[in-house]
Amino acid sequence: MSGVEGYMYPNEVTLYWSVLIVLYPFITGLVAGAFILASLERVFRVEAVKPTYRLALLTALAFLLVAPLPLILHLGHPFRSPEMYFTPHSTSAMAMFGYVYMWYLMAVLVFEIWLDYRREIVLWSQQSKGLMRTIYKIMALGSSNIGERSLHIDDKVGWIVTLIGIPSAFLLHGYVGFIFGSLKANPWWSSPLMPVVFIFSAMVSGIAAVMLLYMAVTKLRKQAIDMRCVDTIAMYMFYIFIIDFSLEMLDLVHRVYEADESFRTLNFMVHTKLYFSQIVLQIFVGTLVPLILLFITQMVKLPEIARKRIYVLSGSLILISVFAMRWNVVIGGQLFSKSFIGYTTYKMALVTREGLLVAIGLTILPLFFLWALVKLLPPWPDKDLHEAAAGD
Repeated sequence: MSGVEGYMYPNEVTLYWSVLIVLYPFITGLVAGAFILASLERVFRVEAVKPTYRLALLTALAFLLVAPLPLILHLGHPFRSPEMYFTPHSTSAMAMFGYVYMWYLMAVLVFEIWLDYRREIVLWSQQSKGLMRTIYKIMALGSSNIGERSLHIDDKVGWIVTLIGIPSAFLLHGYVGFIFGSLKANPWWSSPLMPVVFIFSAMVSGIAAVMLLYMAVTKLRKQAIDMRCVDTIAMYMFYIFIIDFSLEMLDLVHRVYEADESFRTLNFMVHTKLYFSQIVLQIFVGTLVPLILLFITQMVKLPEIARKRIYVLSGSLILISVFAMRWNVVIGGQLFSKSFIGYTTYKMALVTREGLLVAIGLTILPLFFLWALVKLLPPWPDKDLHEAAAGD
């Protein structure tokens, strides 16, 4: 059968990784990118993005809480997932995810949010009533000292935690690219640039998501959007996206130049089965269009309303592009045979454990978590709370 085009052996027909495995790196990428945006203000002192600092932290936490769910649902026996904590395998990159996840969730993200909100939590525990008073008292962890020296220590410790959190965020998402890039048996995945591409695409997607959320939430609160903040975010998003696109093109040029025995198969995949998702969605619609639009905003002083519309459109297209990139990597790498002569097709069901509706639900679920977190820990200044504290 070696000369038969399109033939796949029976054991090569099944696609083991579904849309949920596409969704997992997409969600963790949003976590990493949102945290990097928050670090611009906390570590690098970019004051212009301060209005999004707390929202970025809460966004990272909301998506991080949902991040393991695609993997758990993908497992045949999801209740066995805690076993990876009790039977660790240090040589397995996938098995180490649990430890990286718990470290990032508890030791970095939650701790930083608690330090940043500690003053407000103490005040809320004193001024709230009923159930909310009890909740805030529990969250205060017995802390009541909100003097100037104590808050200064909080700020210093928070700076150190954020500094530690930057490589932790890269590790949380970069190891996904490492898993794919280290699979030498699959030429679609095997590339030393894979972890780096994953990290930069994560940064740009998380920044785009927080920018869109900030603009939407501010609009819903009937407040004025801080255009200095949004312009600065768009600038960082533009430059990081250029680096991300350049790395992807470098990987593509390297593959074309190398042109090993798998090149004919990969070239066929790009021009047929992945043409729409990669060429149309990822490269043209999701990359070139937002890059051109953002370039215009950097070169020309457009009216405020025009910039807002461009940022919304560009941010949305960037999210589509990054999701398409994850799809092309995960699904695309499973569509051809190991002999490079056969191809298969991924058919996504509508209502199954790994179907379209579940994927949509998991994508929306972090927004409900974010809504609850915003209600519990408002990311904008509470003037009444500060005035009451000053009166005391």
